[in-house]
Amino acid sequence: MLSRLHCTVARYPTQILQIAKATMSTFTIPGSEIRVNSTSDLTQDELLLFPAFKIWMSTLQHSLARQKTVSHEFHQNPYILRQIDIQSTDRFGGGRLGFVKLKADVSNSLGEKLPGIVFLRGGSVGMLLILQPDHLPAEHDHGKRAILTVQPRIPAGSLAFSEIPAGMLDDSGTFSGAAAKEIQEETGLSVQQSELTDMTALALQSVNETANGEKLQKAFYPSAGGSDEFIPLFLCQKRMPLKEIEQLQGKLTGLRKDGEMITLKLVPLENLWKEGLRDGKTLAAWALYRGLQQEGKL
Repeated sequence: MLSRLHCTVARYPTQILQIAKATMSTFTIPGSEIRVNSTSDLTQDELLLFPAFKIWMSTLQHSLARQKTVSHEFHQNPYILRQIDIQSTDRFGGGRLGFVKLKADVSNSLGEKLPGIVFLRGGSVGMLLILQPDHLPAEHDHGKRAILTVQPRIPAGSLAFSEIPAGMLDDSGTFSGAAAKEIQEETGLSVQQSELTDMTALALQSVNETANGEKLQKAFYPSAGGSDEFIPLFLCQKRMPLKEIEQLQGKLTGLRKDGEMITLKLVPLENLWKEGLRDGKTLAAWALYRGLQQEGKL
């Protein structure tokens, strides 16, 4: 079969090239010299209006512009974003653009290139949801339970992956609004935005980011080597009757119509890092919670 394919390519190279070109569209990003080679199912307007692409482009261009500073390590031979090749797209229900995989040509005048394979998916939110029986002192962690969701995660090859509640941002929701919505969908608990603490933003208040001058999101990046995904981490602490807390153990939740098959798992707060150690969001939330506690900010 492989040799037959090679023969076909050899006999009809022009026709095959024409077919390949027919599945692509090319345009230049307005106000720049950056060329985009896109798949035929993704228009220029769709890409330029895609929130994940807009945030990624803005962040990258800001970082590249900083090379003009004499003290920048790349100042002598600055890198430039020259071309973007769209490799594939995925869409959600209703045809809404969901994910974009691309290759960015970021190189300097010496021909040196930076790794540029990018999976664009945009922002998500993560939630550390802590429940405490209302008969116990609020100022102590004793008796507190953290909620984990156990659900299939096919990319990880798992049908029972344990993690803190999380979800993608929609195009219009605020971080805190999206977090409150995810709690409702994944646990059935109603939470007001005023009950949420943005742990990532709170921690960043004590970090001097002016040193490198980059303008990243107020979030953590779980896989910065291949994806733009950023996740702000929120904390919600609720006091409830012990009986109501116990009733959540093993509860089936999630939007079944969207393929969410979620089972709730309540674990002692002190064991959260062990119960969710395979999930980066869970470990990051645990570290932020403990760090902010130590600094007296929680």
